[in-house]
Amino acid sequence: MSSSSPSVDEVIDPSEEFSSHDAPPKRLGLALFVICAAQLMIVLDGTIVNIALPHIEEDLGFSQANLQWVITIYTLAFGGFLLLGGRLGDLYGRRRMFVWGVALFTLASLGAGIAQTEGQMLVARAVQGLGGALAAPNALALITTTFPAGKERNKAMGVFAAMSGAGAAIGLILGGVLTEIDWRWNFFINLPIGILVAFLAQRILTESEDGRGSLDIPGAITSIAGLSSLVYGLTHAASTSWSDPTTVTYLAVGAVLLIAFVIIETRVAHPLLPMRIPGDRTRGTSYFVMLIVGAGMFAMFYFLGIYIQTILGYSALTTGLAFLPFSVGIVVAAQVASRLIARVDPRWISGAGAGFATLGMWGFTHLTPQSTYATDLLPWIIILAFGLGLIFVPLTLTAVHGVAHEDSSVASAVLNTMQQVGGTLGLATLSTIFVNNLNDKVAELTAKMPQGGTAPTQDQLAAAQKMIADEAFTYGASKAYLVAAIMIAVGGIITLVFLNVKHEELAHDGAAPAHMG
Repeated sequence: MSSSSPSVDEVIDPSEEFSSHDAPPKRLGLALFVICAAQLMIVLDGTIVNIALPHIEEDLGFSQANLQWVITIYTLAFGGFLLLGGRLGDLYGRRRMFVWGVALFTLASLGAGIAQTEGQMLVARAVQGLGGALAAPNALALITTTFPAGKERNKAMGVFAAMSGAGAAIGLILGGVLTEIDWRWNFFINLPIGILVAFLAQRILTESEDGRGSLDIPGAITSIAGLSSLVYGLTHAASTSWSDPTTVTYLAVGAVLLIAFVIIETRVAHPLLPMRIPGDRTRGTSYFVMLIVGAGMFAMFYFLGIYIQTILGYSALTTGLAFLPFSVGIVVAAQVASRLIARVDPRWISGAGAGFATLGMWGFTHLTPQSTYATDLLPWIIILAFGLGLIFVPLTLTAVHGVAHEDSSVASAVLNTMQQVGGTLGLATLSTIFVNNLNDKVAELTAKMPQGGTAPTQDQLAAAQKMIADEAFTYGASKAYLVAAIMIAVGGIITLVFLNVKHEELAHDGAAPAHMG
């Protein structure tokens, strides 16, 4: 083990920790429900609003330029404050921060649902992101400290990973259903869930002891500003270009601030992010692979959502339902992985999952305007979902494996941050590839249009333009899918080569021979 990794004595003793809980084993199922309900609510909110955006634009008077901020400001607040949210949980109590985060998220959901102006909506969405950043890392940490290592924790992680992986697809489904009623229900749906979760969490989950040390203010400032600047730069690149001055400026400022953050963390007595956490080989590998896989997955939702609505002509509700098999596939695969993890090393489960996911993503490269959902899309959705489910469960376990008790929330926050930044990075990168190839295809097809002769009718012109638009979209998207498939394949190779933790070690939470770093 590397010198920065916690010693065996520092690692949580699962038997001691669990015996100290006043929540008997029969309440573990309810504890898991509470934690996963909160996680699902937070994750799906990243996509549930997408389908409602045209209605929000019309009702609240958003300009087209400002409409993207309904999504972007949530992403900025969530991604920027994740590390701070995790550290606050380690210092002042994970259940406390979890409940505060859920309560803040729920209150902000009410604010968004009753918003009457553009400004009110954006403030509410920012507060939602902050609430999510407090709750999400502490939700995962509560699983590691509530469930005993081995079979119970592996099953719990399987459900948690399924909720995290399927949340985006469930968001699209719910978004389609609720938008048909009223777009405000995309926010109001969080109220009963949030109130129930906050109420039960106080009674079911056991509070952790307050951690030692003090809050790293310089680290908090540089991490929040750096991550927010980076996320904004990546988001701006997706809507403009990588060479846009604003994009370059924000990416550069974000990089400088994050470098400053790392320097600060190596010098302060009580760092926001102890370098021993990402410095461990197992955890570092898990974080990096989650970033790559997240990059491919979130971009897939973006392009497929547009394809199903504009090319296949599905309604918002039907588009949401078209992603239902993805959610089912993730859940099934996560349960398979949670059972295999007791007998098979995580590298082989995640490696196999990456193989399936790569194949599924590659299958999307063959979509054309003439493709059908049942024969050309559904099989690849199922294969991709199954592969991602096999990836998420082992990596969620290994990302917090062997972490000292006082670091469990911040270790979980790093995992959430990698997924968030990965999704944003993937959307920016693959959107650039998509747009460049789309423009090339439009130019090529336009040049082939017959010149001269009888002028086409309006209907003929519209049909020709629709044909060019559809062909160009599927061509551009196919190139983006290909790059996404390569990214996932690279993640699989990295997993097989560098993830060397054994399944026996996961059964007792890292209290194993010190050979892991």
